[in-house]
Amino acid sequence: MAKGRKNGLYSGISAELSALMRTGWEDTERHDLTLDEQAPYAAERRAALSARFPGERLVVPSGNLKVRSNDDTYPFRAYSGYVHMTGDQARDGALVLEPRMDGGHDAYCYQLPRDSRDNDEFWTGPHAELWMGRRRSLAESERVLGLACRDVRAAADDLAASAALASGTPTRIVRGIDPALEAAVTTDESRDAELEEVLSDLRAVKDDWEIGELRKAVDSTVRGFTDVVGELSKAIASSERWIEGTFFRRARLEGNAVGYGSICAAGEHATIMHWTDNDGPVRPGELLLLDAGVETHTLYTADVTRTLPISGTFTPLQRTVYDAVYEAQEAGMAAVKPGAAYRDFHEASQRHLATRLVEWGFIEGPAERAYELGLQRRFTMAGTGHMLGLDVHDCAQARNEEYVDAVLEPGMVLTVEPGLYFQPDDLTVPVEWRGIGVRIEDDLLVTSDGHENLSGGLPRSATDVEEWMARHAG
Repeated sequence: MAKGRKNGLYSGISAELSALMRTGWEDTERHDLTLDEQAPYAAERRAALSARFPGERLVVPSGNLKVRSNDDTYPFRAYSGYVHMTGDQARDGALVLEPRMDGGHDAYCYQLPRDSRDNDEFWTGPHAELWMGRRRSLAESERVLGLACRDVRAAADDLAASAALASGTPTRIVRGIDPALEAAVTTDESRDAELEEVLSDLRAVKDDWEIGELRKAVDSTVRGFTDVVGELSKAIASSERWIEGTFFRRARLEGNAVGYGSICAAGEHATIMHWTDNDGPVRPGELLLLDAGVETHTLYTADVTRTLPISGTFTPLQRTVYDAVYEAQEAGMAAVKPGAAYRDFHEASQRHLATRLVEWGFIEGPAERAYELGLQRRFTMAGTGHMLGLDVHDCAQARNEEYVDAVLEPGMVLTVEPGLYFQPDDLTVPVEWRGIGVRIEDDLLVTSDGHENLSGGLPRSATDVEEWMARHAG
C-alpha cells in the first residue's frame, strides 16, 4: 500500500468528529443485483481447474494495489487467472478451491468487504471507501459471482487453520501476486508453477461468452482506428501523442482502457517494435504504424495493427514494402484452421518474407536456406503472432505443448502480424529503404472450418487502406 502523508495538516481526530462521522448514513446495501452472465462460464472453468488437481488446495489471488508515487497508486487490474476463474475484478481478493473427499472442490472467494460505519475505518483506514469509492458487500458479491464470499482479512488465519485440519493436503498458490497470502501458506514453489501453467492452458480455447467479449473489443478498436484517421491532420500539427490520445478516448468511452500501451509510431519510429513513448512528429510523406487495442469492461482485449500513409497515399517504395507484408499476412492467415499446427501461420509468413528479402538482395539465398538459418529475422525481428484474450499475449505461462507446439482448435483466438523493419542506421539496405517499418495485424478466431477475421472491419490491402483513409480523413 501507499505510505500516506507524513506531513498531514490534521494531528488527530476528536471524539466529537468521530461521533459525527459515524452517524447519519443511509443504508445502501443493494438487493437488486443478479447473477452475472459470465458466472456459469466461470463455474465451468473452475470445474476444469478442479479436475486437474484432485485432492489439492488451490489459491488464486487477485492482487493488490501498487505504489506509483508515495500515496498514489497505479490503476488496479486483477490477475488474469483470477478474473478468468471468477469473473471478478476486485483487488485484495483470492479464489480458494478446497478439496473434498470425492475428489472435487468447494470454491469460495475472499473479498475485501465494505467498511463499517461503526468505526472510523471507512474514512481513515488504508482502504477507506470514502476516499477510494464504494465496494460491494460480501452478500452483494455472492449474488453477482455465484460464489460463497468471505472476508479477506481472515484469509491468512483461515488458510493456516485449514492446513492444520488437513495436514496431509497439499496446497498450491499462484506466486508473485499477493505476498501476504504467499506467506500464509506452506507450498512447494516448484509445484506452484504448475498451477499457473494450467491456468494459462485453460484460457487457450475461448468459450462463447469470451468470444463475444473479444468481438466487442475488436469492434471498438475498429472505431478507434477510424477516429485516428479522422484526426491525422491534428496529429500532423501536434505529435504522436495526439494519436495516442485519440485512440485512448475511444477505449475509455467504450471499454475499461487500452489493453496495452498503444504504439503510435510515425516515420522511423515504426521500425521500433515496442515504441510507446509516442512523442515524435507526424510528418506527411511518412508512414504511421498504429498498434492498439481496446480492453472491454470485462478485461478482454483486441490487438490490431495498421500501417497508414500519413499523406493518404503510399509512395511506390512504401507500397512495395507494404504489399510484401500484406502477402505474407495472407499466407499466414490461410494457414489458420483447425488441425493445423500452431506454428504453421508463422512459418508461412516468414517464408514469404524471406523470399522477398532474397529477391531484393538484402539477404543471401536461396530463400529456403535463408529461412532455415533465420536470416530474415534481421528485418522481421519478432514471431508472427500470439494467443489473445484476457492478456494481449494471452496464455503466456502455458506449457509449450499447449501453445507453440499445439494444434489449432475451434475457439482459439490469435493474432497474425508479420512485419518488415528497415532500421534508419542499417547500412546493408539502400538509403531510401531505411526508416521504413510496416506491420499488419489482425485477430483471428479459429472456427470449425477455418477462421474468422474478427478485425476484418478494417481494410488491409494498400488500395483499400487508401480508399478508407480518403473516406474518413478529417
